[in-house]
Amino acid sequence: MEDINRLKIVLVEKKRTGKWLAEQLGKNPSTVSKWCSNVAQPDLATLVKIAAILQVNVNELLVFSKKISHNSIY
Repeated sequence: MEDINRLKIVLVEKKRTGKWLAEQLGKNPSTVSKWCSNVAQPDLATLVKIAAILQVNVNELLVFSKKISHNSIY
C-alpha cells in the first residue's frame, strides 16, 4: 500500500506519540496506529484537527504523489 499521509513522521518531528494524539482526539490508539502506518486514513475533518493539535499545515501531513497530476483530478 502506498503511503498517503506523513502522520508518523510529523509525530516524530514533534516528539509526540500516537497514544498522545489519540488522547488529544478522543480516539482509540489502535485507530491512530492504523493512520500512522497508512493502513487506514483519517477523514478530512479529523486531519484538520490533527494539523491544529500538532500546529502544522494540513499539507505537511500529506504525501503528494508525482504520479498524480492536477489534470487527472478534473
